[in-house]
Amino acid sequence: MRNAALGLLTCFMLGACVHVQAGAGCGKGCSDKTRGQLLDHHVTAKLSAAAFAKLLEANPSGRRLAQIAGAPVCGVEVVYFRYRTIGGAGEPTTASGALMMPEGSSAACGGPRPLMLYAHGTTAYRNYNLADITQTDPGNRGGASEGLAIAATYAAHGYIVVATNYAGYAGSDLPYHPYLNADQQSADVIDSLRAARLAMSDAKPASGVRENGKLFITGYSQGGFVALATHRALQAAGVEVTASAPGSGPYALAAMADALIEGDVNLGSTLFTTLTVTGYQRAYENIYRTPGDFFEAAYAPDIDNLLPTTQPLDTLFAQRKLPSAQLFSRVPPAPQFASVTPPASPPLTPPALTPVFAGGFGDANLVRNAYRLGLLQDAAANPDGAFPSATAAMTPATNPAHPLRRAFKRNDLRNWSPRAPVLLCGGEADPTVFFFNARIEQAYWLNANVPAGLTSVLDVDSAATGADDPYAPVKQGFANAKATLASEAVAGGATDGGASAVLRSYHGGLVASFCMIAARAFFAKF
Repeated sequence: MRNAALGLLTCFMLGACVHVQAGAGCGKGCSDKTRGQLLDHHVTAKLSAAAFAKLLEANPSGRRLAQIAGAPVCGVEVVYFRYRTIGGAGEPTTASGALMMPEGSSAACGGPRPLMLYAHGTTAYRNYNLADITQTDPGNRGGASEGLAIAATYAAHGYIVVATNYAGYAGSDLPYHPYLNADQQSADVIDSLRAARLAMSDAKPASGVRENGKLFITGYSQGGFVALATHRALQAAGVEVTASAPGSGPYALAAMADALIEGDVNLGSTLFTTLTVTGYQRAYENIYRTPGDFFEAAYAPDIDNLLPTTQPLDTLFAQRKLPSAQLFSRVPPAPQFASVTPPASPPLTPPALTPVFAGGFGDANLVRNAYRLGLLQDAAANPDGAFPSATAAMTPATNPAHPLRRAFKRNDLRNWSPRAPVLLCGGEADPTVFFFNARIEQAYWLNANVPAGLTSVLDVDSAATGADDPYAPVKQGFANAKATLASEAVAGGATDGGASAVLRSYHGGLVASFCMIAARAFFAKF
């Protein structure tokens, strides 16, 4: 699938395509000729810089965003567009995205401008639409907020932004989402790029904005993973990437999965696990024979079609369609695994996260003990090269036998070396996507002889290294935001010094905002 998609990408980047072998890399009736075809598009917002600033000023979250991202330099035009792409098994489908174009009379807003690909974070909600920045769709839970942040951070500061909503969301006809499927998700981004270029040609913005030849890639959480997979795909296609700056992604996916299996149950694990396992089952058809092989009987009925959903996630929890936190049983799957049910001292994560992991065990657990046992046994027999003990190569397990562990290895991003600069951003204490992903990926690259300085890791939750630290403002801003959040929690009655409030907001609120600013600062160098 990847090779055919990348062959097409090369011609997409040149603005015209020569047809490659029909159906190569596509399954179930897909034709490469349709990939990236623009289906329809319309403007969802058109704001001058002053009007955009007023929109941000209208509520507390907007004001905080403006404080972090800075006042809009440019106006922004946002276009919703739909296009043809593929699903996890290569089947033909559709997806949608947001094209955000800067507008204004200054050179920073019009004429030739850099183009940025943005990949969004995990969502449970089928109507999640980054183009709906004014929240006209009440079912777009969180999509408007992330879309607004993208527009404020990047488009309002002179970047042309192309952001896919992903197959399975916001007008897509795919009934599931191919979550953390590196080949499919990078192909989806690639297809959105071609379609967005066609939409931009039709839009003819008044500022005369057009591409200047620079191509940047960023994204956060799931989107950090997708961004790095897209960088890999573009490079393999021979397309020059100027730089990428993924944030808090599970790049070392097989190591992250093994940590989860061994009891490091992250916040949001029941949602992530369901999206991952059902998506891999659709793509590879060998993760389970029936959902009841993997999921406990209380959750197995209809779970294949549960996500993405139009219902609030809290409703699914209240209806017991999904447990809110309990991924595994509190009963060890075998006596030798009592020490990781839950773990007393996880090897690669901060000690402060141990209580979080304990919350992932209980009597209303999602995953059957028998399935976890098979994963644990395979991890013991075929260990990952970075978790729980590091080898020099830091590669995934050589020959995992379990089909789910094979799927994680298939989608792990420790299998390539970038030729363009990469910044991996995150926060050391992240309870959702562990920061060791960035450290492991960087260690793998250095072992693979990637030139020193080409790739780097930024922990926004660290002290500035000195007066010449280019990210000192980002780190100080993060520290201030974290302290403010803790103080507000204490003022509201919190008795733990605000630690719980910080933990809940750490990944999706605090780190996300400052990694976006760090990406913009990083890209400004090129």
